[in-house]
Amino acid sequence: MQTGTISVQTENIFPIIKKFLYSDHEIFLREMVSNAVDATTKLQVLAQRGEVKGEIGDTTIQIIAEPDEKRLIIRDRGIGMTEEEVIKYLNQIAFSSATEFLEKYKDSSIIGHFGLGFYSAFMVSEKVEVVTRSWKEGAKPVRWTCLGDPSYTIEDVEKDDRGTDVILYLDEENKAFADQYKVEELLEKYCRYLPVQIQFGTKTEYPEAPEGSDEKPEPIEIPNIINETRPVWKKQPLDLQDADYQAFYRQMFPMAPEPMFWIHLNIDYPFNLTGVLYFPKLGNAMEITRNKIHLYSNQVFVTDDVRDIVPEWLLLLHGVIDSPDIPLNVSRSYLQADGNVKKISEYITRKVADKLAELFKNDRPAFEQKWRDLGVFVKYGVISDKKFEEKAGALSLLENTAGEFSLLSEYLEKVKANQTDKHGKTVLIYTNDPEAQTAQIKAAQARGYDVLRLDTVIDNHWMQHLEYSGGNQQILFVRVDSDTADQLVQKDENRQSVLTEQEQTTVKSIFEKVIQGKAGATVQLSPLSPDDAPVTITRPEFMRRFREMQALQGGSGMFGDMPDSYNVVVNTNHPVVVNKLLKSEAPADQEHLSQYLLDLALLQHGLLRGEALNHFVQNSLSYVV
Repeated sequence: MQTGTISVQTENIFPIIKKFLYSDHEIFLREMVSNAVDATTKLQVLAQRGEVKGEIGDTTIQIIAEPDEKRLIIRDRGIGMTEEEVIKYLNQIAFSSATEFLEKYKDSSIIGHFGLGFYSAFMVSEKVEVVTRSWKEGAKPVRWTCLGDPSYTIEDVEKDDRGTDVILYLDEENKAFADQYKVEELLEKYCRYLPVQIQFGTKTEYPEAPEGSDEKPEPIEIPNIINETRPVWKKQPLDLQDADYQAFYRQMFPMAPEPMFWIHLNIDYPFNLTGVLYFPKLGNAMEITRNKIHLYSNQVFVTDDVRDIVPEWLLLLHGVIDSPDIPLNVSRSYLQADGNVKKISEYITRKVADKLAELFKNDRPAFEQKWRDLGVFVKYGVISDKKFEEKAGALSLLENTAGEFSLLSEYLEKVKANQTDKHGKTVLIYTNDPEAQTAQIKAAQARGYDVLRLDTVIDNHWMQHLEYSGGNQQILFVRVDSDTADQLVQKDENRQSVLTEQEQTTVKSIFEKVIQGKAGATVQLSPLSPDDAPVTITRPEFMRRFREMQALQGGSGMFGDMPDSYNVVVNTNHPVVVNKLLKSEAPADQEHLSQYLLDLALLQHGLLRGEALNHFVQNSLSYVV
């Protein structure tokens, strides 16, 4: 028997490990299983090189939970260790045998090069035992024991098979990690796709009865293998069908709708990266669906927070990326920026843009059909990423209220003759609520204008981006209710009012009395066509859009709690205004009629509610009683 002291810089290292090595104590199981996978993978490499004599046999890793004893065992039949290797690798913190093995054999499948992984066991254990026997001929098995301080013991022990048992004697605070359900949950989370079979207990299988037999076969117990050693992203695309990708997506995101399509990532130069990214059905929701892209390193789950690798707008995607070239800190929970991370981000962006271009080119009708889901994603990318805009910005579609789709370039060509204003800007008229703005849409269409449907949460930002981006400075977006129909596209037209200046002053004062107490409302006179509505509500484009962008960002901004502003536009050429309102001599009748006309306009905009709506109904009844 031998005793010694672990080589560390300070005797306070174990309290530090216990409290601060990892942000989540549950990570210890991933580290222990990853080490077992490494030991097994090393053995397989040696066997392939002919250095191991005979068959290596079953290399399944076993996880054994013993809740009554507060004990957890991680057992492998991998390479094992000699006594000298135990002293070398377990007694020098942060020295990883995987690094040395990699240098010797140049095998990129080794995953355990994170240094301190083994010592994560002490975050949850009051004692750790390692019972190991090397694959080398004549090697003697040994047991290494440590109580979570710099002292350890090594002694000879009986062990027939090669490999290593790591036995964790859990402390009182962490005894739940020996619970069957908890262990299964953690294995499912962290070890689901490790490249070596992992068994956790057994499960019952019910065989089918032989054909023609009424006898029911007895159930049998079989090993419960918790992982898939060769997941979809590790296979070649030519070996996969659509059904394989869809099944994998359902496995990862069982509650999500079927994805629209996906991209298989596979590159080995200038960095290594594999993965599958799916385009989910977003609808009119731009909520950043965090934790939907999972990062792996050689099939070891690392994190579901990939903001440092994937640009913000790409976080709308779902799926997996796997790369051993992404630098990880000791906890594997946070990523450090380096050259490879930037290249990986650019590669993913390019692959996404190429996929969109391919879909558009091969089947434009199908691309258009997906646009209601796809548009939010593409617009967000165009706004956020200059390189993506250069590659895929031209694929942005515009949909009008008739359900017709056009590329921006096509649409500008279509409407510029009729919708170019006196300043030379092509005015793109849009609605963000086709049902509520039906009257305004019809009024615009009556003048030969085309109306776009832009009703997603990203559209305000996207419109502003197009208005101010380099090549599109002659575009102006105007919502269909931002002005009267004849003023949506401002031209050199001077329609005259049939009213005198004195009569116009009278009309304005009548309506100003009606809007008293209505915050944000102003009266504006306009000599519209007699066929237009007598009173129209308009909402200034700039102010309204600015408010909506502030609301999207979750703040009230410089306007604080000020109410939304709108204009009450009175048509001074409408017969009701000219022949009835002005010719009514009784002020009460004028007020009654002007209030009714205003309420009609507010009702069209969904701005008439509560007591005001009830008053309007009573007011309306007075005309028919």
